[in-house]
Amino acid sequence: MPTLLIASRNAHKAEEIGAILGDEFTILTLATFPDAPPVIEDGDSFAANATKKSREIATWLENQALGQALPDYILADDSGLEVDALGGAPGIHSARYASGEKQGNATDADNNAKLLREMADVPEADRGAQFRCVLALTPLVQAVRTELFEGICRGRISQAEAGGGGFGYDPLFIPDGFTQSFAELGSATKNTLSHRAKALANLAAFF
Repeated sequence: MPTLLIASRNAHKAEEIGAILGDEFTILTLATFPDAPPVIEDGDSFAANATKKSREIATWLENQALGQALPDYILADDSGLEVDALGGAPGIHSARYASGEKQGNATDADNNAKLLREMADVPEADRGAQFRCVLALTPLVQAVRTELFEGICRGRISQAEAGGGGFGYDPLFIPDGFTQSFAELGSATKNTLSHRAKALANLAAFF
């Protein structure tokens, strides 16, 4: 059973990945390696950011004498919301959409509030959007060889937040074929059709 280290300190993301992959993999998080350095996400695409995170953590682990079991692969995820009417924004800036030029991520509430303001005058027919996820898988013993897996979930942006589940933009995103937001549908349904679920299905098929 392959062991994957999820190169993220986002507890929601790590929990979701573990739930989707199930028992086919052993999942570790950066909580197991608290001294791992932060990775600056300065790439110009989801793929660039995911690849950078995966390779930098793999290289760091290779150079440590940690005295503990190491993962077989480093798995990094970069994902975000792309809104048609906003030219694909917030895109790679999804987590820090409301932060402007400030360092660090904004709160989910602030990001959602900004998105609703930006979409205030956009008619229902033009509120299309998609979540995109890119996964980068780097083997620990060959940190220069990285496999990429992508998943996209189409939907639309609602007029107001709905639902208490999920995280990020989930209260505003209604996937195609549904009338409820990700936050209303719940994790069990979301984890069968989300962008991350599709990317992880492609990753699982790789093995």
